[in-house]
Amino acid sequence: MSHQLLVADVLARVEAVREDMVAVRRDLHAHPELGWHEVRTTELLEKQLVQAGLSPRVLPTGTGLICDIGSGDTCVALRADIDALPVPDGVDAVWRSTIDGVAHACGHDVHTSALLGAALVLAGMARDGQLDRRVRVIFQPAEEVMPGGALGVIAAGGLDGVRRIYGLHCDPRLQVGQVGLRVGALTAAADRLLVRLTGPGGHTSRPHLTADLVYALATLVSQLPAALSRRVDPRAGMSLVWGRITSGSAANAIPSRGEAEGTLRCLDVNAWRLAAELIPDLAAQIVRPYGVEVDTEVTHGVPPVMNDATAISVLQNAVHQTLGSSAVAPTDQSLGGEDFAWYLEHVPGAMARLGVRPPTQESAADLHTPGFAPSEEAITLGTTILASTALLD
Repeated sequence: MSHQLLVADVLARVEAVREDMVAVRRDLHAHPELGWHEVRTTELLEKQLVQAGLSPRVLPTGTGLICDIGSGDTCVALRADIDALPVPDGVDAVWRSTIDGVAHACGHDVHTSALLGAALVLAGMARDGQLDRRVRVIFQPAEEVMPGGALGVIAAGGLDGVRRIYGLHCDPRLQVGQVGLRVGALTAAADRLLVRLTGPGGHTSRPHLTADLVYALATLVSQLPAALSRRVDPRAGMSLVWGRITSGSAANAIPSRGEAEGTLRCLDVNAWRLAAELIPDLAAQIVRPYGVEVDTEVTHGVPPVMNDATAISVLQNAVHQTLGSSAVAPTDQSLGGEDFAWYLEHVPGAMARLGVRPPTQESAADLHTPGFAPSEEAITLGTTILASTALLD
């Protein structure tokens, strides 16, 4: 049977698992787990795969798993991330998060249920003698924890024998039914930056007799991004944005400690590496006049996702055959970080952006916000794209 006919069969098989995968997604959304703690999620996935006659292997870290379907000397890999975020759930639904302060605000529940659906479809085809290749599904933990759980998958042999790898990521800017494809850089390099200031502390009535740590911290937060922008090529798209600033506990006391934490993102790899070297010295120069001590901690995150041209052609073919040529949408490089990039350092592959904005809405809440609410129709479409891509590669 030709691959084109097999893709047509995929559509019918996807329809058969549609309701089950929506139920899985709602279960995952109601029970989110943070990176490296995805125990319940892993158990749910393992049970589903075993019931389909497969033999999943839980990763040595204890969460996440790998499962091969079919046979062959080499394989195509499909990957989904399974962890949630420390963000409250603002979705008004019966399946809203039952864990305070934790939610699938990045759509990993959609990624996971879509890949599980693809695994079940491909397993059925293998049982019916319609799968002439080996496909590996990777349910990866800790994507949101820098430098990312992808490194653990690779260390566990997750890419052994893999010739190409594919993934999807929810995109609320695209309407459901659209798939964003781009050759080359899709995301940015991303690091986590933590700056700690220390001083003797004192009374706010006598700042001249101590070190005004809060003023120094405020100066650092405002000036470090500017100073950094003047030391790297402006074409690199460097962005340092703070997400947390903490210091002090009383209005009339100068604290002895303070912290600022944020992310450093860059479109250019060389500038990204240079910035990590520049930051400690720049931070020290900025706070030196205020008599405080500074300690900087740059946690290297991920390089950019670099989509392979051949892999993008395969994805485009899969979308054309299943959703139609009008479903393919152009998409720009973003400053978001994604540890799928680590896989692409070892084997070629590509990540597509899966439209999740409900068709009735002109705009939707962004990723990593409490209100992020992807259309559940995206689950079926993600399953279709992933299974078809594995057949057409």
